[in-house]
Order: sequence, then C-alpha cells, then structure tokens
Amino acid sequence: MTPRVLLDTAEIPNGGGELRLFQRGQEFSIMLGSNELMNSRLSGSEEALATLPCDRLSGRTAARILIGGLGMGFTLRAALPLLGTKTEITVAELVPAVVQWARGPMAEIFDGSLNDPRVTIETADVFDLISRNENHYDAILLDVDNGPDGITHASNDRLYTAAGLKIAKRALRSGGILAVWSSAPDTKFTRRLSDVGFAVEEAPVRARGKRGAHHMIWLATRR
Repeated sequence: MTPRVLLDTAEIPNGGGELRLFQRGQEFSIMLGSNELMNSRLSGSEEALATLPCDRLSGRTAARILIGGLGMGFTLRAALPLLGTKTEITVAELVPAVVQWARGPMAEIFDGSLNDPRVTIETADVFDLISRNENHYDAILLDVDNGPDGITHASNDRLYTAAGLKIAKRALRSGGILAVWSSAPDTKFTRRLSDVGFAVEEAPVRARGKRGAHHMIWLATRR
C-alpha cells in the first residue's frame, strides 16, 4: 500500500486549529484533527457550488464573483469556463499556507487556474470582504468550514446567522446569488435564508459523480 506522507502543517488564524496536508501517491487530503476537510478525489459537490449558480448567471457578461475558501480549487476551476472574459473572480482564503500549497505541491490540481487574469486571490476572511461591499457581487460562493454547522473556526458562524445573511444579501446585486456548500442538509438554515428575504432553492449533490456522500448546496437569490 502506498504510504500517506505529511507534507506540511498550518495554523488557522485566531486559534482555529492546525491544518495538515497529506499526500498518498497522486491523492492529496487536508485534515483538521481527525476530520478530513477535503480530498482531491472528491470534487463533485465543490464543482456544483460553481456550476449551479454560474449557469443561472450566463447572461451577465461582466459578472463579479466572490468565492469564500480556496480549498483545492475545484470551485474556482469549475467556474472559469462558464464565465466571460470580463468577469472578475475574487477568492478569499483565510489560511496563507493553503494558497502556498496551491502554488506548490498541489499546483497540478489547480492546473494554472490561479494565473487566470480574471482571478484575484485575497488572503482574508471572506466575511470582511462581504461586509465592505454593497450591491457589488453577482454571486457569492461559500465553501467555508463545514457549512452552517461549522467545525473549524468559531468566527465562521457569523456567516450563517440571520445578521450575517443580511450582510451577504446587501453585498449582492439585484438577482445575485448566494450559494452555500454544506456537508449535510439543515432545515433551520433553509428557513433562515427565507426569513431574511432570499428566494431559496435546495440542491442535494454527491461528493463524487453519482457516488459518495450526500452534500447540500443552497442557492439563495436576492429578489
């Protein structure tokens, strides 16, 4: 059996714990404690986080997209071919080492996507970018923590409160979409999105094609 090798570790800012990057053959995984946050073999639901909202924005030729969480780049890579040449895509990643891993050991997975002229990488908390902008984004794609039921960073919870969702709604243009990835359904979160005024659609997806774990993506449209 091919051994699993620890390549690097990184501290999540403000006491969020330690991320560990592993490689086994051509496969990469990022762990937090005993929890595997992401694996390079399982990209289906992260790609759907991009394709579902971007398909709905196909008529916007100069869209502004904010992606919360770089991860292994599957959401970014899936979005790029669906968006026009005038699109501006900002990726907010809280942990600087994750960006370094994307340009280093995992560069083949990212396949040059970080060098696309439409893409800007911000080493920042995505909540801060959302809070600073009003009527700015056509889509905000959040793959932060484990979804509304977070496990890695307490400050991520503010993204999913009613107050945080109102801030996200304000950051969107009319008809803009807030897309949220989660490892599991959450009826309370669906209701919260509706309560703050979004038109809400739930999209169950698989982690890998027609196989793998069931994940959930919410598509919340600013009316």
